[in-house]
Order: sequence, then structure tokens, then C-alpha cells
Amino acid sequence: MTAPHKRSRRVVAIPLGMAMATALAVLPNTTASASVAAPQEAAADATPLSYVVNVSPGHGTSSHVKKAIAKAGGTIVTSYDQIGVIVVHSSDAGFAAAIRKVRGVQSAGATRTAPLPALSTADLDTPKVLTAREVAAADAEAGQDPLEPLQWDLPAIKADKAHEKSLGSPDVTVAVIDTGVDDTHPDIAPNFDREASVNCVTGKPDTTDGAWRPGADESPHGTHVAGEIAAAKNGVGMTGVAPGVKVSGIKVSTPAGFFYTEAVVCGFVWAAEHGVDVTNNSYYTDPWYFNCKDDPDQKALVEAVTRASRYAERKGAVNVAAAGNENYDLASDEITDPSSPNDTTPSDRVVDPSECLDIPTQLPGVVTVASTGAKGIKSSFSNHGLGVIDIAAPGGDSTRYQTPAPPATSGLILGTLPGGNWGYMAGTSMASPHVAGVAALIKSTHPYASPALVKALLYAGADATPCTDPYDIDGDGKVDAVCEGPKNRNGFYGWGMADALDAVAK
Repeated sequence: MTAPHKRSRRVVAIPLGMAMATALAVLPNTTASASVAAPQEAAADATPLSYVVNVSPGHGTSSHVKKAIAKAGGTIVTSYDQIGVIVVHSSDAGFAAAIRKVRGVQSAGATRTAPLPALSTADLDTPKVLTAREVAAADAEAGQDPLEPLQWDLPAIKADKAHEKSLGSPDVTVAVIDTGVDDTHPDIAPNFDREASVNCVTGKPDTTDGAWRPGADESPHGTHVAGEIAAAKNGVGMTGVAPGVKVSGIKVSTPAGFFYTEAVVCGFVWAAEHGVDVTNNSYYTDPWYFNCKDDPDQKALVEAVTRASRYAERKGAVNVAAAGNENYDLASDEITDPSSPNDTTPSDRVVDPSECLDIPTQLPGVVTVASTGAKGIKSSFSNHGLGVIDIAAPGGDSTRYQTPAPPATSGLILGTLPGGNWGYMAGTSMASPHVAGVAALIKSTHPYASPALVKALLYAGADATPCTDPYDIDGDGKVDAVCEGPKNRNGFYGWGMADALDAVAK
């Protein structure tokens, strides 16, 4: 997740000069617990909401279920029969309760607490855009793209050395499930996969040409992520972790920056059915930061996204996700979540992260990525947790905490921005695409490897990184987070730092 945009980790975009803690708090995806008030479904009958209805795969479009949905006051938007998830709109306050009683319905819940359409756009964090002078002043060595000297993150995972052996295969596609991708950017256009790109914001695929692009006032998060993964090594701008692979854009966030369940389900299913090898998920699913399975609505959201992500993996995709930017210990007994539901009125609630899940990052099979800074230690904001974090990668940090060695000038992560620009952002949103890029290099080296094998190679190749103990990132004499576990499997770095060079070893 990035240090947003507002909801992405998802997007945590960190503008240069802002305190890391402030920038990191920008992404409004928050999860609420079961103790929070029920969705606005309980309010007025005239309030239209979106729902997911989960049934046995293959039975979503049966006349029995269709009639029951209509009788309960719902209108089917689309049905993903292959995983048994139906997207429904309804203005009936009792829709979810009524449809849960129908034979064959396994779970159902509102995907939001705000009415359709989503709330108006809030201010988005703005990345620090490189000026024309900064671009012109970059001094690259032979064989480097002009801005590569500013990318301290590439040598941190040995991507610069990996590129001497392989840039990755154009037969491999990484889908950026995010805020949209500007495929006209000169660093993205050479590697863009249009056939695997789509707009899923409504929960139903929109294949209109260019529908996957962010609007003029929408977050640049997805475009930044796409460049980190696969910016072409073409003598222009920067270099991605896997500059020879393809990248696609699957747009799932509303103009206001909300990533709702129906859109996320659509994104995973689209990726599954369009030959995607890796998905990157730098967000959490709104409006709950944590979805508690003892709440019937939130339980249904967990089930729907779980089915979709597992379907993508069964079809050959490795799903990679950002761990989040709140410095939470996801292995603790309880966490206070102050931000859910983030599309109406959030309130403090105490959740058990083993029962209340941050989705998709805590779902089975998903690669959960923590963030490190320029000094190679956990970023000040990165979530952590023994048994939760699988691997770590550069996501940046405030230069105040972790300063890169020259010629790099920023402790944040350089990426592509809409309109042919480049700029800095930070967050676990930036760490996840580094791992997605390494997974793409593994798939390029081992084209017939299953997702399970790609993940095994990813973890086996990671550079074991011992706990940072004590972890006092701001130097005030107080411990800011506690790491548990051995150097090859701990709560800060999981199996260790992602290693791109090992990914291309035969």
C-alpha cells in the first residue's frame, strides 16, 4: 500500500517534505469492526447501496436465485458465476437480511456504507514531481536510463545486477489492480498490455479503450506502481524492476479513491481470465480497514474477495499485496482501528487481526509485503507481524529517518506519473510492486512455474534480514515497534529482502 492516495496502500503517497507520519495517513481505506454501526442499509429505504451475494459457483444465475434477488428488492449488476459472486444494487433497507435467508445463499453484505455513487472526492496526497531541471540534471552511467541513479531501490534488491542477465520476458504480464494506469507514458507504453487492461470500478468490466486510465483529478498511484514494476529500459526516464515484462492496468478505485469489493472481485476475475501472471495490490478494500467475520456484511466481503483472489491463483497468477502503512503489529491480539467505515463516519473500534482481516493482504495465498527504507530497515510506517509478513522490499521512508547514499537525493521511491512525468512516493504501496517485479522475473526465468513454485522461489531467494532490535526509528529513546522471530522468518522482514538477482539465476 502506498503512502497514499487516500485509500490505497494502497496508496500512501508521500509528498516530499511532508512528515512521513502525515503522508502515510492519507489513504482512507480503513477497516471497521463488528462493533461499528451497520451499513447505511439500516437507514432510509431510498438509499441505494451495492451488495455482494455469495452462492455456490455455477448457481449465481439460476432462476431461483435471480427471482429471490428481485423479490428482495435487488437488481443484478453482474454475476461471476465461476466463483459464485453476484453484484447487486438495492435501495431496500432490508435487502441483505432478506437475501441471506434464501436457500442457496451462503452470505451477503453491503460493500459500502455510503450511498451510490460514492462520496465526493477528497484531497489526494500529491507526489513530489521531478522538475524539468531535475530530469535534465540526472547523470547516468553507460547502460543506465537517465533517472536510474536516483533509484536507490534497484541496487537494494540487486535489480541493477539482475538486468545484466535478464530484463524479463514480454510473455509475462503483471496486472496493476489500482487507481488506473496512464499507458501513454513513454516509460510504460512500450510494455503495456491492452488486452489485459480494463475498468472494473462498477464491478462490471468496462473495456472501452482507455477506460483503465486515471482521470485528470484522480490519484496517480496506479501509474506510479506500474512504472516501478515495468518502466522500460529505453533511454528515457527511469527503469522498472522488470523492464522487459508487460504491465496492464485494472482500474478498481472510484474517482474519490475508494476500492470497493465489487470492483476488487471484478479485477481479480479479469486478471484470472486474461493470462495475467502476477497481480499487484497496493490497497485495502474499502470501507473497512479490517473486515470482521462475525459481522454478516463484512463476512460476505471477505468471502467474495477470497474467492476472487483464489480463482486468480488457480488460473496461474501470483497475488502480491502491500501490508499497510499504520505501523500496526498484525500479529498482535488487538488493534484499535480509528478509520472505519471510511466512506461515512468512522469511529474507534478494537479488533482482533486474526479474526478481522485486512483484505486482500491477509487472505490465504497472498504474498504480504512490508516496506524498508534507504538504510535497509523497516520503514517507520510499515505494518509488521510474525507469521503475517512474507517478504520485504523498498517502499521508502522520510529522509529524516533513512537517507540514501548519493547520487540518490530522496528517501522516497521514484516512479512514473500521468502526463509523462516522474516523481516520488512512499509506502508499502511502493514496496509491493518491487516484489511483484521480482516475481515477474522469476516467472520469466521459469515460464512453466506454478504460482506456488514462484512463491517458493521468491521466498527461498530472499536475503535473510535479522530483526532490527531495538527499533527506535526516530531516535527519541523509545521503541517504535517490536520485531519477533529469526533472521530468516520474522515480523519485520518475513523471509527477508526480495532479491532480483537470484530471480534470474538459472
